[in-house]
Formats: sequence, C-alpha cells, structure tokens
Amino acid sequence: MAFSPLHDDWTVEAVTGPVPDAVAGRRVPATVPGQVHTDLLASGLITDPFDGDAESAQQWIGDTSWRFSTTFTWHDDGSARHDLVAEGLDTVAVVELNGRVVARTENQHRSYRVDVREALVEGRNALTVTFAAPVAEAEARVALHGALPHVNHHPFNMLRKQASSFGWDWGVDVAGAGIWRPIGLDSWSGVRIASVRPLVGVDGTAGTLDARVALEWDGVTTGEHRVAVEVTSPEGDRVADASVVVAAGTADAALGLVVPDARLWWPLGHGDQPLYGVRVTAAPADDGAGGGAPDATIASWASRIGFRTVRVDTTPDADGTPFVVLVNERVVQVRGANWIPDHAFVTEIDRDRYRRRVADATEANMNLLRVWGGGIYESDDFYDACDEAGVLVWQDFLFACAAYAEEDWLAAEVEAEAREAITRLSPHPSLVIWNGNNENIWGFVDWGWKAELQGRTWGDGYYRDLLPRLVAELDGTRAYSPGSPFSFGDPGASDDEVHPNDHRHGTMHIWDVWNRRDYTAYREYPARFVSEFGFQGPPAWSTLVGSVHDEPLDPYGHQMLVHQKAEEGNLKLERGMQGHLPAPATIEDWHWATQLNQAAAIRFGVEHFRSLAPLNTGTIVWQLNDDWPVTSWAAVDFDEHRKPLWFALRDCYAPRLATIQPRGDSLAVVLLNDVDDAWAGDVVLRRTSFSGDVLDEVVVPGAVGSRGSVELEVPSPLVDALDPVAELLVAVLPGFGSGRAVWDAAEVVDQRLDPDPVATEVVRDGDAWLVTVTARSYARDVTLLVDVLDPRATVDRGLVTLLAGESATFRVEGAADVDPHALTGRGVLRHANGLLLAVAP
Repeated sequence: MAFSPLHDDWTVEAVTGPVPDAVAGRRVPATVPGQVHTDLLASGLITDPFDGDAESAQQWIGDTSWRFSTTFTWHDDGSARHDLVAEGLDTVAVVELNGRVVARTENQHRSYRVDVREALVEGRNALTVTFAAPVAEAEARVALHGALPHVNHHPFNMLRKQASSFGWDWGVDVAGAGIWRPIGLDSWSGVRIASVRPLVGVDGTAGTLDARVALEWDGVTTGEHRVAVEVTSPEGDRVADASVVVAAGTADAALGLVVPDARLWWPLGHGDQPLYGVRVTAAPADDGAGGGAPDATIASWASRIGFRTVRVDTTPDADGTPFVVLVNERVVQVRGANWIPDHAFVTEIDRDRYRRRVADATEANMNLLRVWGGGIYESDDFYDACDEAGVLVWQDFLFACAAYAEEDWLAAEVEAEAREAITRLSPHPSLVIWNGNNENIWGFVDWGWKAELQGRTWGDGYYRDLLPRLVAELDGTRAYSPGSPFSFGDPGASDDEVHPNDHRHGTMHIWDVWNRRDYTAYREYPARFVSEFGFQGPPAWSTLVGSVHDEPLDPYGHQMLVHQKAEEGNLKLERGMQGHLPAPATIEDWHWATQLNQAAAIRFGVEHFRSLAPLNTGTIVWQLNDDWPVTSWAAVDFDEHRKPLWFALRDCYAPRLATIQPRGDSLAVVLLNDVDDAWAGDVVLRRTSFSGDVLDEVVVPGAVGSRGSVELEVPSPLVDALDPVAELLVAVLPGFGSGRAVWDAAEVVDQRLDPDPVATEVVRDGDAWLVTVTARSYARDVTLLVDVLDPRATVDRGLVTLLAGESATFRVEGAADVDPHALTGRGVLRHANGLLLAVAP
C-alpha cells in the first residue's frame, strides 16, 4: 500500500472573472498545498495582501474562478484500488483527471476520496481542479435558496467555507481558492483502514481503550483478516494489545483493552501529560499482523492518546446553572482564550508557528483554547501541541454569527464534515468540549432573525439534534454544548424563557462593554462562565507601521481604518479611555494609551470574574491571536509580538492571584489558589502615599485551601481614610503568587501621579540588555515597547507596577545592536504616569 503525494509542478490560471490584464491568460506556478493569493504574490502579480489598502484592490480574486493543473507519471503497480485523495479543497470545485470529471466538491472542511483507476493511463496523466469564484458562488446560492441572516457583507453562510476568509470585524477579506491540504494517489489492495476512533476511559487505576476501526475493502469477499491494536507507553514499551479476526467485507471492528496502572493525562497545572502510542493494523489472518514491520499486505494507522475522563456539570443550583469543566473528576478553573486561524492564508501556518502560539497561551498561564466556529478544524499539529502542553481545547463546530439552512443541499455536507472532524480529532486528549455554534442561538433570539426568517430553518436542528447525536454516536467521551453562549436552563423551557445569554446560567458573552459601556460594567455581571469578552487595542508599533503608511500617521487615516475592521472601532477606543486615561497628544501616545487601556479593561474583567469563584468557573478572553496586521482584541499580534494585554493576562491568570475587590460598602482581599498546596500567612494591609510613606498598617491572618478561594475584609478605617488621588492600598502576602495586590481608588487621569517617576540603568548581559527601572514614586504599568527599536526584539515582562523605592529588571533579547540609551527613551520606556505629561500644568 502506498500514498503518493501529487504536490509538484502545479500551475494556476484565471478562468472567468474581472481579471487584470497582467494575470489574464497566464499560467502561474502554484504551491500545493497552497492558495491562489500566495501564488499570485510569489509571482509578483499582486502586492502583499496585508499591506496598506491592498485588500480593496484585490477583491477581484474572490470574484474569479481558478483552475489548478498538473501532470504526473503513473504506472500500474498491481494494486486493486487507486484512489485520488484530496484532504482539503477550498471550496466548490470540479476535479478532472485526463479530461474526465472524477469529483465535484463543495466543502472546504472535509476530505474527498474517489476511485480513479478507470481514468488513469499508463505514463503521463493530467489533473485539474477548477474552483468556482467563492463570492459569486455564495451570491448565486442566495439567489437560488433565499437569503439568510448573517453578519458582515458577504453571505458566507451559503458555503461550507471558512467564514472569516470573507472578512470579519478583525479579519481581512481574502476569500480565494486553493488545494489547501495534501492531495495524492492512494494505491492499495485487500483492506484499508478508513478511520480509527481510539476512545479512552479510566477504570480505577487502569486506562481503557475502545478502538473503533472502520474498514474498506477492494471487493474481496472471501478469507479472514486480523485487526490488531497495540498500545505503547510514553517511553515506547508495549503495555497492552488485542486483536480480532473478521471476515472479508466487514465494515467495522471494535477492540477493547485495558492498560493497568495507566498514567493519567491532566490539564496544565493539575499534573503531567503522558501520551501513549496506539497502532492499529489489518492484514490477512495468516500474516500475523500486529507485530513486525508493515509490508504491502498490511494496512496500518498510528496516533497518540491520553487516558483521562471529561464531563461538564450543568446541574442547576441555588444560583442558576453552572458550567463546570471536570477532568478526571477534578474541577478545572478555566483560564482561557479564544483562538482564530493564526494566518488569513491558513496554509502559511506550520507546526512551529502552532507551537509558538500554544506557548503564548501556556506562558500566560492559560489552560484552555476555544477554537472559534468561524475558522477551521485546525491541523493535527495544533492539537498535538495542546496535547503535549496540557492545554484543553474547546472545539466549535463551524457555524458562526449566521443562520444556516437545514435543507439537504447544505445538511448533507454538514453531516459529512462533522463525522469526519469528530473522527479525525478523537485521539487528542486535549479536546474536551464540542460546541454547536458561535452566537447563533443568541442571534435567533435577540438579533431580529425570527421576523426575517419567517419560519425557515436556521440551524437549530444541527445544534440540538444532529450534532449532539453525532458526538454521542462517534465519541461519547467528550462533552457537548449546543452553543456559546448557552444557558443550560430548564430543558423544557424555550430560549425566550431562559435567555441564551443569561449570566446566571451556563456560558455567556459580554460585548456591551466593548460596544457601548465603560469597562467597569464588567462588575455588573456575576457570571457563571464567560466564554467571550474582550477589548481592542492596536498591534505592536512595528507591526502597525509595517502595514499602515498614512502620512502623517493618524487613528483616522485611510490605511489605519483599513486595518481597523470593527464598526466605529477607533471611536470605541477613544470612548473606552475616557475617565481612565488622559487624552493622548501624539500618535505614539495614542498607540500606547489604547494598548494600555485594552490591558486594563481585560485585567479588570478577569480579576472580577475570578474573584467570584466558585460561583464563576471560567473565563475565555477574546482573543489570543490575529490573522493579519490589525487593530483587534488579540493579546499576540500577527507579527507574534506580545502586546501589553498578554502581560496583563499572564498576571491575572496566575494560578495564585490576590486581588482587591469591592464588596458592599467596603473592600476585600480575595485570594484565588488554583494549586494543590494550601497557603496560610499574615496579610499586611498598608495605606501608603505615592511617595512611599506608610500612613497606616493592619495585619490580618489569611488562609486558603487547595484549589480554593477566600475573601478577607479590609478594615473600614483603612478604606475610609484613603485619599484616592494621592494614596493607595497595598496588600502584602509573602509567598502567595506575586506577593501583593494593589488597590487604586482613582483612575490614572484623576491621580496626582509623578509623570516622570523612575530612574533607569542599562547593562549588557551577553547578547541581551538588562534594563533596571527604579521608582522614585508610585509608577503604574511600566513597560518597554522594544519593537519600536527593532521588530525582532523581545522583553520578558511588561505592565510592572512599582511602589516608591522598588526596582524591576527587564531582559531585552534580539536587540544587541541598538543604542542602550534608546532603551530608556520615552518612545520605548512607557508607563501610565507618562501620559500625564501632555496634561501636566
């Protein structure tokens, strides 16, 4: 048996559409896997689609149909079957082999396999894949089936294509075409392992494996085959095996086995992530399959698994309906982020880039990533990285912010893609939740869809019937949620009776804060679980100026607004700063202030929600990453710079967090202890001046148990005497988390902060620079924007608040050749205090 990739010597040409003269009639070298935009870019026929206003100039690409062509040499090796396998075609396509149509496809999110023996010829063969223009095809389906509600400007919900490729409120509109996953010939005889679902469980100290094997046959109807499964330890030693003999033509085989004393797979912060190897073979019974090297008569499949259990508890309680994630029956306090495709051209994402993004998550103390429903079912490289790092994955089915038809023209593709995705991803222990959709149930209830739909289908049958049935049938080891948000109220109640975005029940999304309210409104939500909330900020300076070239640079410049996709986004940035920060005087101050305010808003929200534990069991901030250079909600920008928000998340997502929160008419120090070890000690509460004078001090005993939380009331004399514009409250907790918490009783704009509060020292340490910052008076959110000097530069910390007399050292890498004095210049060394320079008397 052999799979032969067909990735060489491809070309792409425009077939129909508004094609520029420079492209018309040309065959352009094409990369497979790849996409037409990147092929045109590589040939110099378009500019960088992310640069300036190239997006608008390149809209013709989505209105054009494209033909990819290659030739290859084939000789019959005697196999009974020769299948053309296309793992990913984007999207509506006709596949021809030697002029014969062998397949018609219309779903980016699934693979296609077709027997092409009758179309193959000895020697040279010609293969073409012709893609319909995606924008025109979507519009044609509107005309055929009728419009359905959706956000944004293209009817992306008419196609099973990555929704965000048509543009989003953070995404560039680059709907195109391409052979985006491997394509090749699979030659085989006898039996083929079509798929394996290695379903795991835990029974006492043993791990259990129920391997469900789907078999395909070449037409043979006689004889017996042995299907075998072998499990190896993380070190490679065989620990269990089983086999079963099946008659030729048998479609499915089930093999169960037990691994004694199995090491459990745990999420980050709860234990290790041991991964066991699984190998399944199928061969004629007298071949002794299951051991030795595979040969032409043996079909094989291999992957890795982790032994663990998963459930989500939504049992109603006195406060409503919780959403509690349990792994191995241990409650996991979710500290997560939403994930979008990490590049607008997803074929540009490689294994290393996935691992860098997962590292961005783990190094910010995140333990869950939610793969959002407007993107893709990611490469196994993504889930592998999460498996190894202990990052839980919440996986949306690919429905987002739109109504979706349930008639057969779409439903057949939905079922096919869901079956394939559930099966393909079943080995990954990190995947713990399947979710039906993003915001569609909420949209039906609240966004005026009912009147527009007039009784037509809109996807509810997928979310509450088809998808949960498929998950239960194919992989009952994972949890299922109908949607996000979703309230999990009385099963007999309608969505009108139990609103899908009710903070008392299940999961909720909070977007009124970004869209129209001050971020302090987060405190109005005693939410059980927040699966989306976010606040915008621009990318790193070097990322911004690398793609925006307005002269002069201005928040409302033409190209700046091209790279700001949110409706009235920059107005919302300005409104969001009011009452918190001074109005910025320069574009550089605007950039720093809006980044800082983004971080402050999310830090405020996360600390509030976490302080509600155990009522609140998780937050998933929108969003971890970007897919192009843009002002957005991301913590890590497209050029992989960690924005100030990332540093804020690392701090407020710390397993041990101390935060001071209002409680009634007073304040409380809330201790969140998401580790196994309990903590006890004195908590020193101090009222101090900005210059460092201790004006009052009280010591209270503190203690918090394993995986617990506690509130310690702040004595009222400390609170009542606090001068909000010149003093602050500090809680010192030696040995607990960062060791302290700070309460600002007033916003930066209202405090009498020293606008120049720090002294600095810079020393060389090999190829790195160590920048030590010492506070002469209270300095808020000290940060080094090192990419201003060199886009390759990185720094190990940010948003460091210093009390008078305190010092912090920042390690700067990748900037060995910069002037060390520049590291402490005002454009690089930033703090909240410095924004007051523009308004200081």
